[in-house]
Amino acid sequence: MFNNRNYNRTFFNAPQSVTSFVAAFMEPAITVATYLAVMAWYGEPLQRASLALCLLVFALTFPGRNRFAGNRTEVLVDVLTSWFSMLAILWLCGYATNSLVFFDSRVVLAWGLLTPLLQWSFTMLGKAVLEHRAAQPDARRRVIVVGAGPLGGKVARALQNPSDLSREFVGYFDDRTDSRVLPEAISMRLGGLRDVANHVYAHGIHEVYITLPLGSQPRIVELLEAVQGTTASLYFVPDVFGISIIQGRLQDLHGVPVVGICETPFTGTNALVKRISDIVLAAVILILISPILAAVAIGVKLSSPGPIIFKQKRNGLDGEEIMVYKFRSMRVMDNGAVVKQATKGDPRITPFGAFIRRTSLDELPQFINVLQGRMSIVGPRPHAVAHNEEYRRLIKAYMVRHKVKPGITGWAQVNGYRGETDTIEKMQARVEFDLEYLRNWSLGLDLQIIIRTVRLMVFDRNAY
Repeated sequence: MFNNRNYNRTFFNAPQSVTSFVAAFMEPAITVATYLAVMAWYGEPLQRASLALCLLVFALTFPGRNRFAGNRTEVLVDVLTSWFSMLAILWLCGYATNSLVFFDSRVVLAWGLLTPLLQWSFTMLGKAVLEHRAAQPDARRRVIVVGAGPLGGKVARALQNPSDLSREFVGYFDDRTDSRVLPEAISMRLGGLRDVANHVYAHGIHEVYITLPLGSQPRIVELLEAVQGTTASLYFVPDVFGISIIQGRLQDLHGVPVVGICETPFTGTNALVKRISDIVLAAVILILISPILAAVAIGVKLSSPGPIIFKQKRNGLDGEEIMVYKFRSMRVMDNGAVVKQATKGDPRITPFGAFIRRTSLDELPQFINVLQGRMSIVGPRPHAVAHNEEYRRLIKAYMVRHKVKPGITGWAQVNGYRGETDTIEKMQARVEFDLEYLRNWSLGLDLQIIIRTVRLMVFDRNAY
């Protein structure tokens, strides 16, 4: 049965660690158990409201966070922050549903004070158990790194992280001379590649991390054949740190391992979450700002003859041309055309146009673009088509920013790169922030950017 090619997988997801599994259930279990214990102490009967609260609390706290690697202060701050945030959510739910009257204030107060104390205590107890276990001679896994270059150094430092109590880094193996390896690796070099297998066998090495460049493929194959004669676990670390990785991930393509180097963060459920949040937020914002839209439209119409909305072609998702809407801030030229590009202080900008540019009110019609699906509320700002053609030749990975829909605001804009980019250095910095957004996207980051954008619109008088 298992000869079917559909079962011939090359890569599998790593199983969850025991500590993560314990932490996932420990936090919700302590929270619910403490509540039930406090109720029993005060002689309160277990009614339907309390059962509903227990189920809600378990859902909100599962899976619990793995805090066993943190120190006492870090764990305490994290526990208190998470716990009182959840209490605030529960209070809001109770207030909105008029259900606070179903709970004894003595029980709630005791529960609120005891739960974080018990969570912190059990976490510290678990940390002590792990440290005691790690101190046993037979518990730590001895590891070596093959390759003493920059990548090998990264791996070695990761293996020596204080939070990793299960591994003991032994040293490096490399054929190169001292002048071609990391200075800190010279004193810890145990031999060359031909010595790896014998050292693994003789000293009971548990894990071998191979960090040789891909150009050393014949030597890697020879090394693998030699080390596979031992019981050590083998790991190959690809040298991809020299390139810009966007949403790097390992995928199993029907049994063929594929390493993703540059991918959009909006795939699968992420794409659904992003689109739903765009539609909901854009619709709500358009309703709330409709009086402002009407006022700005009237102001544009009265400021100078011409259309209220200015349309311009920009590059959107995957570089496709889209039509972007803005409130017109320029005077119409004699031939009826509107100037497509203008710099700060351009005399063709109307006084009202300068105001709406400075306050970013000219961008508000782009919420309609969001509902159309051409743009997102948050994403890299769309540049003019001519700018894209220019900068794609001058800036490395410039077009990667088009792996997602352009946005009304973005990570670059809330970090000081709004409006005109009159130098290659400014554009380079903007692109770096855009790529950082792609690497680290989350719905929380989007909400943070939106809040910071509103604050800039209200308080940043130098914005353009």
